[in-house]
Amino acid sequence: MSGNEAVPARVPDGTERPGDKTQGVQTVTVARDEDGMRLDRFFEARFPGLSFSHIQRIIRKGEVRVNGKRAQPKDRIQAGQAVRVPPLRIEPPKPRDNASQDSKDRAFIKSIVLHEDDDVLVLNKPMGLAVQGGSGTFRHIDGMLGSMTGKDGQRPRLVHRLDKDTSGCLLVAKTRFAASALAKTFRSRSARKIYWALVAGVPRPRQGRVSTFLAKEEREDESRMRIARHGEEGASHAVTYYAVVETSARKLAWLSLKPVTGRTHQLRAHMAHIGHPIVGDDKYFQIENWELPGGLQNKLHLLARRIAVPHPRGGVIDVTAPLPPHMLQSWNLLGFDAKRYDPIEDAPED
Repeated sequence: MSGNEAVPARVPDGTERPGDKTQGVQTVTVARDEDGMRLDRFFEARFPGLSFSHIQRIIRKGEVRVNGKRAQPKDRIQAGQAVRVPPLRIEPPKPRDNASQDSKDRAFIKSIVLHEDDDVLVLNKPMGLAVQGGSGTFRHIDGMLGSMTGKDGQRPRLVHRLDKDTSGCLLVAKTRFAASALAKTFRSRSARKIYWALVAGVPRPRQGRVSTFLAKEEREDESRMRIARHGEEGASHAVTYYAVVETSARKLAWLSLKPVTGRTHQLRAHMAHIGHPIVGDDKYFQIENWELPGGLQNKLHLLARRIAVPHPRGGVIDVTAPLPPHMLQSWNLLGFDAKRYDPIEDAPED
């Protein structure tokens, strides 16, 4: 779409007013149930025809303003704020007339549900399935959630992310009300997350705290997180608690991990930093001449085991995911008992 073509005007609830057109730039108001959303997620919800990469680009270029000021994609917006929307390249939504594919997507999502109510879904994300689309990624959870759009037009939306090769608990909001409430919960660090991992070697001490700064490092074919210095541009503080649950001949350890912060690749980078990278991690496992024990699959052994968050309407959502097949195989080979007491329960929350 060129800068001179008309784009539909939107009202604060995100709906489109038939026949009401505006040229070029728009200004939209953040609704109450959008309070606390990330700016990029706000654009995703308001303009579903936009690609995520385009959203990131227009925000970073300064074409989007919040109350007249530049903003970053991860900035949180507040109800009542005015958001300047530049002329957009909105691709017409693909007609969801492929009833067969929609049916398959719905059936798949239903097959991995660990918890569901009127506001929230908790999915057991399989290893190898991306949460969102990207370069060369066409099948992902976010895309399949489109098949779950309700009669009221509300589309389930992601509340947090997991790496493509991480399995386990993925929280999804079914309503904008829930998305707003859960965004605040994660921002205030009221969400409690526990991960299980199989790592090389046995950390000493057996329970500890890892506190570093992390920054993104761009490479030719990938990006990864590196340990950074305090005050370095782009560096964010990251804190992880860990506890050894069980070991196998000093060569492997089953760790329970509690991230206090939620940085990209935090657990993977932190475990590599202390010299005990996660088995099967193709980005951060760099121990020379280390051999994978026989019978274990060379896949990322990291599970989002448990998530406990306040429910938007009261009470608590507390859900546990089972070991994925490749980790269950490893646990059985190593003689680990998944029902064993998890010492991370005693770790601090901050």
